[in-house]
Amino acid sequence: MKQIITNGIACLEALPGSETWYWGMDYTNGDLYEAEGLFRRGNPIQQNRLILVRYPQGTVYEPICPQPGQYLGKPVYHNGQVVLLLVDFPKEEIQIVAFDGQSEQITTLAVLPLSMVADCYNLMLEASPLMLTRSAHDHKFQILWPERREFSVEDNEYFASLVGKKLYTTVWYEDPDYREEVLVRDFDTGAVLDRLPGRLHVMPDGQNWILV
Repeated sequence: MKQIITNGIACLEALPGSETWYWGMDYTNGDLYEAEGLFRRGNPIQQNRLILVRYPQGTVYEPICPQPGQYLGKPVYHNGQVVLLLVDFPKEEIQIVAFDGQSEQITTLAVLPLSMVADCYNLMLEASPLMLTRSAHDHKFQILWPERREFSVEDNEYFASLVGKKLYTTVWYEDPDYREEVLVRDFDTGAVLDRLPGRLHVMPDGQNWILV
């Protein structure tokens, strides 16, 4: 039995697309959107922590140690690196950084103004390909970086992946029984090209399986 020192982070998740990386995070002030709400109401927020654990060695890394007023979001795995999302509320910045597990070096990929989003609701990184996205309250899906796009989407529709000029999303229904579909949209127009019945399941190596 191996003891892993995480200093209080007791839950780890596999990082999709990687066979060696797991991650864990504490939620001192809730998720990113909840932390933003506290900050906007004038409350000081306590920064959260995120750790990476390499399997099978069990080595623990803490690539970024946020400062007060900074908060981390969910990481992704892309091109052999772990990419992290950090919002600096006092500076009004969104930072996207990459951690290389071999060199243990951090590289800043982008620094974006926080004013580009109405709020941090569903603000997250995606890795198919690497993008910063946001699913808004008003049936809009936004790609914020490295390019900007906005699509009108259906109720309960969420991004899955982008392959070439095809945007794949998942949508769930209760009519009256619960079911799911995979929607294929044109990346240029947002038009629905196809509807595939079944539930999308992302495998550990990043493959997308549709379970029908």
